[in-house]
Amino acid sequence: MDMDGTLLDLGFDNYLWNEALPNAYAHKLGISRPEASQAIKARLDAARGTLSWYCFDHWTREFGIDIAALEHAHRARIRFLPGARYFLAYANRLGARLVLATNAHPTSLALKAEQTGLAAYFSDLCSSHRYRAPKESPRFWAAFLEEHRLDPAEVLFVDDNPNVLAAADAAGIGRVIAIQRPILGEEARAQPTHLALRNLGELCGAGCPFRGQC
Repeated sequence: MDMDGTLLDLGFDNYLWNEALPNAYAHKLGISRPEASQAIKARLDAARGTLSWYCFDHWTREFGIDIAALEHAHRARIRFLPGARYFLAYANRLGARLVLATNAHPTSLALKAEQTGLAAYFSDLCSSHRYRAPKESPRFWAAFLEEHRLDPAEVLFVDDNPNVLAAADAAGIGRVIAIQRPILGEEARAQPTHLALRNLGELCGAGCPFRGQC
């Protein structure tokens, strides 16, 4: 399972990077909010798809703002997506082995786990920072599968990021599912290359497309 945009509302992360950080950066430099947003976006876009893009330590150095502290200040916005908590309980009742695979920085993962109780559902909460490679990279998948002793053909993986979904396919993951509504309240996104679900609740009960297989 992915975390942000699959289990948890990606709207929190969007708020952090698109609202809270530009406000703090504008205040720090004494510039306008649009100027701050433009400067932040340019640096983020340049790092997209790399581990640095997800790294709180990197952006704390880049912007001179404690990203972990900023996230902590807004932690009340962290919440499950519809159906996610039900799916986790359902999978646990079935005896499924669940492993969280996220690009989130370990500090962010720890905060979100504390806020939501995620650890109770998983055998491991794994950040890609552990392997020094994002989920978009083949290096992540090779290390992740080896550490957890997983046969990729037997794994079901769910994510909302098309680039990560493609990397999972390339790694030989047997069942790759896309989430269409990673942000609470927004319209479903097109996911034309994979089996797509509105939320994880659709994997439960009679509506599960892999019923009897997972």
